[in-house]
Amino acid sequence: MNPKEIGRKALEYDKFSGCSQSVLLALQEAFNVGDAMSFKAATTLSGGVVRRGETCGALLGALLALGLVSGRDDMRDTQAYRDAMAPANEVVDEFKARLRREFGFKKPLESTICRDIQRSIYGRGYDLNKQEDYKAFLDAGGHGDMGCPKVCALAAEVTAEKIQALSR
Repeated sequence: MNPKEIGRKALEYDKFSGCSQSVLLALQEAFNVGDAMSFKAATTLSGGVVRRGETCGALLGALLALGLVSGRDDMRDTQAYRDAMAPANEVVDEFKARLRREFGFKKPLESTICRDIQRSIYGRGYDLNKQEDYKAFLDAGGHGDMGCPKVCALAAEVTAEKIQALSR
C-alpha cells in the first residue's frame, strides 16, 4: 500500500479522536501486524499520553507499529533491542523534519512533545483534559484536516516508508 494512502487513513481515523490508535490502526491494516489487543493498548497514549500533552500520541502509535515489525521477541535479546533503535530514531527524526516542512515551521522542532507541536501549529499548547482548552483546540481546527489529523497522517506515512524499506 502507498504510504500516502496509509497516512490518509490515519488522518480520517483521527477524526474519531485517539491519535495513537489512528496511526497504529492504519499501519496495522496496511502491514497486517499486531492485533486487537495491541490496538486497545494504545488507547491511553493519545493526546500526548492520557491527553496531558507529553510525547506525541501519533508518534507513539507509529513507534508501536514499528516495534511490531522490527522489535525483539525475547527480553534477553539485547542485540535485537539495540537493532530496533536505529530505524526508530530515523522515524522520529524524519517525523520532525516532515512536520516542519509540511506545516511550514520556521525552525526545527526541538522535541516530540505534543504541547510543543501544538504551539508550532496553533500558536499555543492545550491541556486537553480541561474542557475549555479542549474546546479551544477544536475551535482552532484541532480535528480538522490541517490539524492533528495531519500530524497523524505524517506519522503513519513516515513509518510506512520505514517499514517498507526494512522489508526490502
